[in-house]
Amino acid sequence: MPLLVDGRRVRLPQSAGDLVRAHPLLEERARLLRGQSVQQVGPQGLLYVQQRELAVTSPKDGSISILGSDDATTCHIVVLRHTGNGATCLTHCDGSDTKAEVPLIMNAVKSFSDHTRRGRLEAHLVGGFNDDRQLSQKLTHQLLSEFDRQEDDIHLVTLCVTELNDREENESHFPVIYGIAVNVKTAEIYRASFQDRGPEEELRAARALTGGPMISIYDAKTEQLRIGPYSWTPFPHVDFWLQQEDKQILENLSTSPLAEPPHFVEHIRSTLMFLKKHPSPANTLFPGNKALLYKKNEDGLWEKISSPGS
Repeated sequence: MPLLVDGRRVRLPQSAGDLVRAHPLLEERARLLRGQSVQQVGPQGLLYVQQRELAVTSPKDGSISILGSDDATTCHIVVLRHTGNGATCLTHCDGSDTKAEVPLIMNAVKSFSDHTRRGRLEAHLVGGFNDDRQLSQKLTHQLLSEFDRQEDDIHLVTLCVTELNDREENESHFPVIYGIAVNVKTAEIYRASFQDRGPEEELRAARALTGGPMISIYDAKTEQLRIGPYSWTPFPHVDFWLQQEDKQILENLSTSPLAEPPHFVEHIRSTLMFLKKHPSPANTLFPGNKALLYKKNEDGLWEKISSPGS
């Protein structure tokens, strides 16, 4: 079944710009989203999604009311929601394996038992810009094509990607929007930034940096965040990279060096330090090969709970 906009079949392939010009409502929604001020989202009730992670929940969730992600430069943040039961998935895609990731997103939302209730699947794509290597354009095309290949009708509601999310300054290009949040209860999507990217921010970032695939991190039935157990091979030349100046790290370990947020290098350095400290995470981070489990406490903050069977 096709990808639809305003009830009409989308004609692919075409660029994001061509697509919104053919559907003026999409262009208006993108303009309104870009025009918003950025909201600082606090940790209460938040589930922060890192690169190559997805999380899905519904309005019935007593712990999580907001899903969010930021620091997207060439990456895209995707929200898929079922309007009948409110099941909402947010994921941070970097183009590593879009063909495998879109079915994961679809299945995550359809896994809610009452997905057959009346309603429709609505997709929102945000992120990317006119980068020199055209990685954003490639990812936009991949995502639209893969959603178009799915069996279910998918209604494209928001498209604020690549050239629609681009601003120019001193002849350099930057994304307008780096992060978004979705309120699971109200379905509102808005520009956002996050101080708290935990729990286990470095561990989760290390998994992505070492090439781990897209994974689901949250169990809405138990309202628990599940991390690991992960394994990775030691990061090549980790000591070499830790000795490099900021400029070298930025130019070699970013897809878009000029457009990264200010904390990018610091984040990469701390992730590399973490990988150096834990070359074989199975032994040091996941005793007994058990997952790390977190649940929101009464204050709405993540709290570690003991692993099953421990």
